[in-house]
Amino acid sequence: MKPSLEVADIFRAFGPAYREAYGQEMPVRHLRVMRAIEICRTAELGGHVDQCDHCGASRISYNSCRNRHCPKCQSLEKERWLEAREKDLLPTSYFHLVFTLPEGVRPLALRNQKVIYNLLFKSGSESLIELAKDSKHLGAEIGFMAILHTWSQTLIDHPHLHCLVPGGGLSLDGKRWVSSRQDFFIAVKVLSALFRGKFLDGLKKACESGELRFAGQIEELKEASAFKRFLSDLYDQEWVVYCKPPLKDPLKVMDYLGRYAHRVALSNDRLVKREGSQVTFRWRDSADNHKIKWLTLEAFEFIRRFLLHVLPDQFVKIRYYGILSHRNRKRKLLWCKRLLGVLTSKEPEKVVKETWQDLLTRITGIDPRVCPHCGKGKMIQREILSVCSVSLADRMPPYGGCPP
Repeated sequence: MKPSLEVADIFRAFGPAYREAYGQEMPVRHLRVMRAIEICRTAELGGHVDQCDHCGASRISYNSCRNRHCPKCQSLEKERWLEAREKDLLPTSYFHLVFTLPEGVRPLALRNQKVIYNLLFKSGSESLIELAKDSKHLGAEIGFMAILHTWSQTLIDHPHLHCLVPGGGLSLDGKRWVSSRQDFFIAVKVLSALFRGKFLDGLKKACESGELRFAGQIEELKEASAFKRFLSDLYDQEWVVYCKPPLKDPLKVMDYLGRYAHRVALSNDRLVKREGSQVTFRWRDSADNHKIKWLTLEAFEFIRRFLLHVLPDQFVKIRYYGILSHRNRKRKLLWCKRLLGVLTSKEPEKVVKETWQDLLTRITGIDPRVCPHCGKGKMIQREILSVCSVSLADRMPPYGGCPP
């Protein structure tokens, strides 16, 4: 069922005025995302007309924008991704870790998203891999996936990395599976300290190599002495890596994956209402026993916060490491499965890809090929509705925009 209010409705209502006010300052990718969401599943993207071969009823279906930041375009991709990940599951417990950047880093991250987010991936993954190989902790090569989120429940900037880590790894000689104890195999304080050190060392090198941009409220960090004090303050803080209790049920693991993988900053079902120029949405307050609350923002502020979480072009937000990396998956992951007794054949099973119709039927219980009017006939495509001849990029408002 279509939500009564969508992010697209807010963008259509207030987007033109927002771009008129701020278009010259906006990165081009923000303009592209706004426009994509506005025209998603509308006549502007074309579509097709289906007709029932039994009762003659017609249905128009418009194409989706397929933008990864669009709240309406994630369901099928998420299901296909989950299906592929299910084949990677091992019969062991899983730990959910969260690496979070402290508040002091966030203004710098907003102006240097690609550099800071890559550094978050690098420092978090290297810390896990390095400590897991240490015999004092596990003494094995682990594998895990890491998923970047950049938002809080209220849509402010809050970069953090979700990692799903199996409870064990492949022995360093590659001959056996090493299981972890019931608790996570690395002390969180040890992991947090190493993560902090690696991140700040990388940040210092990024500054020295001229990779960082300093503008607005962080312009003073251009001065070497100010940046040194900034790093010193961050070193003095206690960085926290949060580890949730282990998940032992594979179905719960899949539920976790689905919850974090193809999520956007705010889903349509969290929107409550729009009154005049104000937008209200639901959020969960973790500091108040996870109570559900409502937050009302001016439409321009809502749009600004949503766009904070548009990732740099071609930035990879889901990454795989160790035995789960693309390089090792075919060899080491299969070997781990055999060691754990869940794979006996030498060749992996061939995957038959579901059609989008079969996939939609499975996740919604509604077969799009069956006539929704009579329930007997089959919907046959009768006409293709062409896309406007002007490209999406060309249809963007005539603002210069900042570089991505």
